[in-house]
Formats: sequence, C-alpha cells, structure tokens
Amino acid sequence: MGLMNARKLKKRRQRARWASWGFKKRVLRLKEKSDPLEGTSQAKGIVLEKVQFEAKQPNSAMRKCVRVQLIKNNRQVTAFIPGNLAQKFIDEHDEVTIECIGGKQGRAKGDIPCVRYQVIKVNDQPLAMLVKGKIEKGRR
Repeated sequence: MGLMNARKLKKRRQRARWASWGFKKRVLRLKEKSDPLEGTSQAKGIVLEKVQFEAKQPNSAMRKCVRVQLIKNNRQVTAFIPGNLAQKFIDEHDEVTIECIGGKQGRAKGDIPCVRYQVIKVNDQPLAMLVKGKIEKGRR
C-alpha cells in the first residue's frame, strides 16, 4: 500500500463491486428487463379472466384477482382487485389500468402469493369511485 499503488487499488475495488448483488442488478439493469411494466408506474391492459387466490396462512379468504394482458408488450400479469365487492364492476374484455401494489422491494404484498399489481381504473373510471357509488361504469 505505498506510492504509485492507486491504479491497483482502484482495479481491485472495481472487481470486488461485482460480487455485490445490488450493484450487479443496478448496472446490468436487470429489474427493467424483467419488469412487465418496463419501468413505468402504471400500464393499461385487457382483462382476460377473473380468478380467485387463496390467502396464505393464517388467513383464510378468497382474494379476487384478474388476469390482464398488457397492451404495450402483450405480457400477462395477475392484478388484485381492491375494495369490497369491487369485482362486480370488472368484466372480461374491459380495459383496466394497473399499478404496482408496493410490497417490499417490488414483491407481492400481504397474504396474496405471486400478485404484484392492483387495478386502479376500469374503462378510464377510477375503481374506488365505482365502489363508493359516486359514478357509474362507462361503456366501451
């Protein structure tokens, strides 16, 4: 560690950084490549079917979800339907807007396995307003 050693120290530090999983993921942009939304916060899609998932232990409930095919890249994702009796406002072939639920580090949140997205709009009408009864569902 003497004089004229800076180049060697710098190269060794660069090599050591690649052992870090977070550094490698950030530099190679692995999250954007695997993310169905391609880095955006929201995306539009077409509802293919309604599905129900059983909640993880210790809860016992059937969580209402939909299979959505995204318009921009034709990928299929599962999205949670938030709100009491909100699934009756969503039909097959409706256009929905989805966003990330926001669990830890982009993973599934709560007791719903493998579901990372939630529905926020149906046919450009906010789902929360439909559930409250403030507006009616728009025709497509």
